[in-house]
Amino acid sequence: MTDTKNAQTLYDRLWSDHVVARGQQGRDLLYIDRHILHEVSTPQSFELLRENHLEVRRPETQLAVPDHAVPTRDRGAGIREELARRQVALLEANCRAFGIEYIPLTDERQGIVHVIAPEQGFTIPGITIVCGDSHTATHGAFGALAFGIGASECGTQMATQCLWQTRAKTMRVTFTGALPAHVTTKDMILALIGRIGASGGSGYALEFAGEAVRAASMEARMTLCNMAIEAGSRVGLVAPDDTTIAYLDGRPRAPQGRSWDQAVAHWRTLRSDDEAFEREVEIDAAALAPQVTYGTSPDQVIGVDETVPEASRHTMDYMGLNVGQPLAGLPVDYAFIGSCTNSRIEDLRAAAALIRGRTVAPGVTAMVVPGSTMVKRQAEAEGLDKLFTAAGFEWHEAGCSLCVAMNGDRVPEGKRSISTSNRNFEGRQGAGARTHLASPAMVCAAALAGRIVDVRKEHVS
Repeated sequence: MTDTKNAQTLYDRLWSDHVVARGQQGRDLLYIDRHILHEVSTPQSFELLRENHLEVRRPETQLAVPDHAVPTRDRGAGIREELARRQVALLEANCRAFGIEYIPLTDERQGIVHVIAPEQGFTIPGITIVCGDSHTATHGAFGALAFGIGASECGTQMATQCLWQTRAKTMRVTFTGALPAHVTTKDMILALIGRIGASGGSGYALEFAGEAVRAASMEARMTLCNMAIEAGSRVGLVAPDDTTIAYLDGRPRAPQGRSWDQAVAHWRTLRSDDEAFEREVEIDAAALAPQVTYGTSPDQVIGVDETVPEASRHTMDYMGLNVGQPLAGLPVDYAFIGSCTNSRIEDLRAAAALIRGRTVAPGVTAMVVPGSTMVKRQAEAEGLDKLFTAAGFEWHEAGCSLCVAMNGDRVPEGKRSISTSNRNFEGRQGAGARTHLASPAMVCAAALAGRIVDVRKEHVS
């Protein structure tokens, strides 16, 4: 049994392994192994370098790709929106000037930062990895200490490879039991956020554990960690295991040969001591129903078979709902499968499995946006694109698309969207848009029915 006095969590180990200097009041200078960049959060970062006459300390640890502002349809026509066009061009020019590898829109590796970095093996266990995006917590699924940073911190990291950070407390979230059929890790994380609230994880690093987590694929674990930020935490973690190692084996940037064997041996040591956590939360995964949000925050969520609880009048008016109203049966206008939360091949397969010759309901705009060009190519090789398009779904190029509504894809005011993305804030998918978050299968089922439905009743095994 571990001495409780010396017990450590995975977060503690990762943090200690990267401390360069101890500061005051829990702040330490951390060495940052890797940095991923996109076009929206980095213009000021490069200006910081120029203004201070600084170079990028280790360009080989940086990887850049445009994703947020890029169009996902008619890409051959170029970027029509001027701001987006300037942002993408500026990222490319800055990367060229500072010697950073840039993945252009025409590259088969292009896609959303939090999808492509794991695909390329740029994300591996045991490292620190940052990005100017709050959903960088995604990479914690690999047992990496990953978190979002601000624009000035992006510049500081490029120049020094270090950042001052405040150490968090630790919380273990254990999902006991096995997930029922047609319930997913998206439902798990939404249920957690509903339980502890949108600020329940504030000041904590979350580690996900339990039978349902161990059984999850890497794609599913990335979904889980992606939304740790929606619970108020900057960090979500899953300890690396055989599933992690199998996913990374052979990836372009993963260690090779003898280095691979040494890396795997180290990764297997990245574990938490049971006695080390400062807070424990337990959820019975076997009892979960498919989750759907009803309000304007991810913690305003219920099972699809429940009715809308009390919320502020403003929230109810914005969403056009009433207390006590069932969500099942609520008509939808838009259905979006995509975003850094649910746009991987596993997500697309889960949605496509529901089609079975059915078509999108009249009046519903349904779109599928793969998270990367590699996901898109794989889906096309499996014929998923033909299934979707034959059913009336739009099939897009890779990018953030309707998750952020800054790239030509928007939900009109007053229209209702069911979405696999991570945020349902007011205006997130367009000014006045009403967004319900759910899993890929739930979104597909709603698109086909024209209303929110319980996928467990729609799905034929």
